[in-house]
Amino acid sequence: MAALYEGYTLCGRVSGQSLSDSGIQGIEVERDNDHVIVTDSSRSVTLYMVSDQKPLSTWTVKQGQTFTCPAVYNSQTKEYVAVSDSKVSSDIWRVHSIPGGEPVVLFKKGAMRLLDSLLTAPQQPIEEVISQDETIWWSTNLMAESQQFVIFTTEQKGNHFLYLQRLNPNTLQRYQLEREEPVLSPPSFCASYRDKHICLLYLYPNGHLYQSTLSVRNLGGVSEEAQALPLSRSLLLSLPVGEGPLKAASALILDEAHVAVVGVPHPSAGAGKDFLCIWNTNFQTLQAGKEMAGQIYGQLWRYSNKLFIPHGKMLSVIPYECPKSCLSSALGKLRQQCVIPSVPSWSNILHGENAQPPRTFNESILTNVKVCVNFLVQTAPLEEVQKEVEELLSHADSQDLQFSVGHLASALVSRSLANPSFYTSDILVQLVRTQFLCHSVCPDLLLLALERKDYFLCQLCLQFFPDIPEAMTCACLKAFISMPDADAEKVTLEPDSISFMEALIAREHGEASVQNGFSSSDDKDWICPVELHKAALLNEVLQTAYSDTFLLPHLKDLSSRQIILFLQYLHYLYLRYCQDASLSKPDVRSPSLTQIMDWICLLLDAHFTVLVMTPEARGLLMSLHIFVKSQVKLVSELGKIEASFQELDKMKVKRDVAQYSIEIIELL
Repeated sequence: MAALYEGYTLCGRVSGQSLSDSGIQGIEVERDNDHVIVTDSSRSVTLYMVSDQKPLSTWTVKQGQTFTCPAVYNSQTKEYVAVSDSKVSSDIWRVHSIPGGEPVVLFKKGAMRLLDSLLTAPQQPIEEVISQDETIWWSTNLMAESQQFVIFTTEQKGNHFLYLQRLNPNTLQRYQLEREEPVLSPPSFCASYRDKHICLLYLYPNGHLYQSTLSVRNLGGVSEEAQALPLSRSLLLSLPVGEGPLKAASALILDEAHVAVVGVPHPSAGAGKDFLCIWNTNFQTLQAGKEMAGQIYGQLWRYSNKLFIPHGKMLSVIPYECPKSCLSSALGKLRQQCVIPSVPSWSNILHGENAQPPRTFNESILTNVKVCVNFLVQTAPLEEVQKEVEELLSHADSQDLQFSVGHLASALVSRSLANPSFYTSDILVQLVRTQFLCHSVCPDLLLLALERKDYFLCQLCLQFFPDIPEAMTCACLKAFISMPDADAEKVTLEPDSISFMEALIAREHGEASVQNGFSSSDDKDWICPVELHKAALLNEVLQTAYSDTFLLPHLKDLSSRQIILFLQYLHYLYLRYCQDASLSKPDVRSPSLTQIMDWICLLLDAHFTVLVMTPEARGLLMSLHIFVKSQVKLVSELGKIEASFQELDKMKVKRDVAQYSIEIIELL
């Protein structure tokens, strides 16, 4: 799952000409990704070493002059190129440079020249490529198939055009972007090259983020009036806009599945807060968000794994990470892998790995499914419904069940919600056990199970559904932790989950012993604070996939009493695991020590102030503090042992020794 890490300030921001001006014209990479050139909107250019957060060199122009486009680095000559007061032989829009390529000068009327040819003849005539009333909005350059391309967009009477210019051989193609109704102008463009196509992303003030792809082959030659071809687009994201259209926003491509967005409201944050966010375009999910102090100006740059963003009175560097996009990471952390071979992998479908041709379903099975669903949504008796479903399940093969199970479950759940006297627990359990269901296919199933207090069905859903939303996970947690012990004792659950807890609790009454520095006989915290069946259900919650970002807000809805009881249980598990590491076995479905610690951290993050102010939690917090200190000490000692082994490994020297020898090794 994508992540934004703790950032740092690269430099203070030079005040712009207005409140909406960041004072930064541009940021360009120099010799490597650790060196960047920052051009401000007045008179100076500064070279920074990013890792050391310090300026290496600064250049300024004379009083009365200004830099009119960002300075760039010429990797071929090891020189810097900057333009002051716009002109050489005509008005200049930008100078573009990429590592290994010769800098290109783009003029405001669309003409281009390689820097060397322009410096050789600075007074040469410059043609006009775009119309008189056409204005350049944005431009960039990139390498594609060992050739250099310059891309720029223009606006003319509400219409937007894109020009794709290839250098050597010199070819140009003009495209027209589809109009966005009502007529809007995209404030942000970005481009990248992948899979033999140039990918263009552009963001509109209404929050629509579109993608267009351009082939770099078969480009036409340069003509005086390039024919504008229609440029098709696809909607990648529909981002939130808050109370009105986006005013200063920007989107930047990070990889084939992630984009960074700034100046767009966070879906769950209040008004007036500015965020830097990473969205997954494959699954349309918010992956990471970071609130930025001060005003955001809609500017964003990326070099290596770092984002550069001006905000308030500073220019910050935010490291980020974007693992390969897959369904489990988009939905959250699937801590304990559960292999379900019968369900196709979305990652394989998206990335073309081991792709299988589509299969034609058995027509008779589909017909039976439709008949059965129609039968279910009417008023058939429960016994007939049971018989019909069992008949269908016994005759359908696994491929056909992928289609039919979801329809059957949805029909049963809909009827059960509409009719309180109708409930088919056994049938729903059968459908869940097929492992062809997930929360997305039948989102009301788990809700129905909680409503009917069918905790066995809840347990199965938590085990088999990899996509349960964090809100539903917390709903299950509240239901389990609030269940009276008398009711919990009557609940029927999976035998393995009960036997695990029985073995865990049975050791409380065993012989007194001391293991790993812990006594098992004289500490009151060793007594399980919840009833056995309730503990088994809580264990299922601990093993459910989640995302920290989406889970924390829902955890805050728990009462202080519920939080303290849950923390006491987690503390109990932690102590038991520390005493006996064999409790968590690969062949037994049980929470891991890492999962237990993660949930403790989540609860403390969500309710830290409440817990500190609650007298009942004081002893628990002190105990947790003691164990944290002990673990820190243990890790420190293990680090020393590791260092000693490393020194021993370095000292290994091949030499002949007698059959019997004593060797003393001193570790300093």
